[in-house]
Amino acid sequence: MAEAAFGLAMGLAWALSAQVKIEQRPRPAPKQEAPARVPNIRVDTTLILVPVTVNDPLNRPVSGLEKENFRVFQDKVPQPITQFAMDDEPVAVCLVFDTSGSMGDKLNRSRMAAKEFFRIANPEDEFCLVEFDNAPKLREPLTSDTGAIENDLLFSKSKGSTALLDAVYLALHEMKRSKKNKKALLIISDGGDNHSRYSAKEVASVIRESDVLIYSIGVFGGASTPEEYSGAGLLTAISEQTGGRLLEADAQELPDIAKKIGIELRNRYILGYSPQNQARDGKYHRITVQVVPPRGLPKLHAHWRLGYNAPVE
Repeated sequence: MAEAAFGLAMGLAWALSAQVKIEQRPRPAPKQEAPARVPNIRVDTTLILVPVTVNDPLNRPVSGLEKENFRVFQDKVPQPITQFAMDDEPVAVCLVFDTSGSMGDKLNRSRMAAKEFFRIANPEDEFCLVEFDNAPKLREPLTSDTGAIENDLLFSKSKGSTALLDAVYLALHEMKRSKKNKKALLIISDGGDNHSRYSAKEVASVIRESDVLIYSIGVFGGASTPEEYSGAGLLTAISEQTGGRLLEADAQELPDIAKKIGIELRNRYILGYSPQNQARDGKYHRITVQVVPPRGLPKLHAHWRLGYNAPVE
């Protein structure tokens, strides 16, 4: 069982890091000074736009940086940054909420995190709720009424097995209905999976083809099965390839972590460059972003989607 769980997490991590398929976009109109509407990575004929979040050593979002504070590399080759903007617009977020038996008394901590996240919602934002145990269930389709979602969470009960991958698949499908340009999943879970119908490879393919950022809040502690022990690795693999990340939380940190994620979702830097390699051969290209902090600031940490597949003629 331990080998199977480990294989599931590592298989998903390999599939995500090996391929990130990005849908080809039409040629943009000329005279575009700053990108106003941007998915996680947009590949146009001559322009690639990469949203980036930046945090300080205390994990706090950093704003106010300028173009000269960033370096972009494609396949280890430096790329001149030709466009730069701060992305701040309404978001669509699907809360993927674990109610499986392994959550137990961690449910109250999970509800607290969700409540804090919704507290900083804007009127233009929209949300949906997917709960999962033996199977995922769409409890609330896309809505601006966060109160309805919080109501549902009050009656959640911990039971059954864990179908995390199925829940991610269902949430990504629901997000296709949103007209928002900025979309994300927020997974609150201990990360174990032992009951999904969809394979790691199938879910990885859906993640590659989406423009959805994935954040995870790991509510760990009291692990008793191989699936629970491998939970952090699985959540990390799901999140990091999209430019999101896993944040582990105890009860005291949950409110602060939920707020940080909400701020990051709404405020991202957009770096645009025209790659020196313009071959339309469908090959995977790895992106690296470095942050050069202004004088007096400590080392800063950047998060971005790790690569894209070039369009094919």
